[in-house]
Amino acid sequence: MKKVVKFGGSSLASAKQFKKVKDIITADKSRCYVVPSAPGKRSSKDDKVTDLLYACYDAASSGGSYKKIFSAITERYEQIIEGLSLNVNLDYEFKTIEENFLARKGRDYAASRGEYLNGILMASYLGYEFIDAAEVVLFDENGVFLPEKTNAELSARLAKSPRAVIPGFYGSMPDGTVKTFSRGGSDITGSIVARAVHADLYENWTDVSGFLVTDPRIVDNPKTIETITYRELRELSYMGASVLHEEAIFPVRKEGIPINIRNTNRPDDPGTMIVESTLKKPRYTITGIAGKKGFCAINIEKAMMNTEIGFGRKVLDVFERNGISFEHMPSGIDTMSIFLHQSEFEKQEQSVIAGIHRAVAPDHLELDSDLALIAVVGRGMKSARGTAGRIFSALAHARVNVKMIDQGSSELNIIIGVKNEDFETAVKAIYDIFVTVAL
Repeated sequence: MKKVVKFGGSSLASAKQFKKVKDIITADKSRCYVVPSAPGKRSSKDDKVTDLLYACYDAASSGGSYKKIFSAITERYEQIIEGLSLNVNLDYEFKTIEENFLARKGRDYAASRGEYLNGILMASYLGYEFIDAAEVVLFDENGVFLPEKTNAELSARLAKSPRAVIPGFYGSMPDGTVKTFSRGGSDITGSIVARAVHADLYENWTDVSGFLVTDPRIVDNPKTIETITYRELRELSYMGASVLHEEAIFPVRKEGIPINIRNTNRPDDPGTMIVESTLKKPRYTITGIAGKKGFCAINIEKAMMNTEIGFGRKVLDVFERNGISFEHMPSGIDTMSIFLHQSEFEKQEQSVIAGIHRAVAPDHLELDSDLALIAVVGRGMKSARGTAGRIFSALAHARVNVKMIDQGSSELNIIIGVKNEDFETAVKAIYDIFVTVAL
């Protein structure tokens, strides 16, 4: 058994958190490769080290006053060293970083130093080899990640190292310039390392015990998802759920490596398993609920629309020419509705309306604004009868008017359109009918 473990910023924010992480790693000898983030917030009023690094670099590179921020950064690491009684001196590293800030080495370089320094401390604390991600995570001269070249380099390097720490979030371009991933960087690095070593499992440790069925800001204490497939995860992520970035999933999905989302502060919780496919039946009919506000719809009516060859193509061509992508397109015999991001459409609305009239000469065209889309996702819906009926019964009982329904042939998800002001009420009603009632 071989595992790659990634720890987020909240898991490594202090010496106390470092100790929890070491306990987790040493409790399972198969946890061979560690990917650390930069220190996160120790409290709600605290600063993330990455944010401090950005601020410090901006001040130093522009000739401003940066010493106070730089001292705050060095103090964070010195506190961790002292709290762990480590025999590590970062003076040379701090001196180099300060010189490079003044030399304007770039914001990517600045941001990466949080993970870099944490990696040095973690390797020393565990007695593992430290491998600088800049040596093994590779980008081309345009800053585009090179997955195959990185995999070859990383595989060869880690084959010689049975236990190692590789900082997350960054790599390097051919000229040695540090390059960071745009989003979810440490998660991506963890996934890349897992692929390179053919890991049996990629554990992603954070401050929550897995993914939740829905947004805890809408539903109090929603249940945790036990197992979710990559396809379900993509649907929920696309509709706004706070989950792993797609780039962090692709490397392990390609290799069929499962991901386990775990809680550093509650290590006994099983968390959420993310898998390619599974025979395991979900606890509830649905896996998750996610959604976003800020949509609008264009409703087009024309008699005998269904007999007019190329009608849909002509309509969509208008949106393409105006640089607008659509979200959903439910249709009837003589009607078609196109759902779009309202902020994008408003900039081009008159051009689009005129274009549709010229393209297809509709009998009637109507706009509907301030809409929200809700995705009800679950592999269990395919084998469950009456899922849509239960959703609409719950929404009717909650006095929510449904503006649109769209279900794909895979039966993996149902998209529901409601008014913005009904969004939270609708999510609560759907959660209650499938989860609360099922308990």
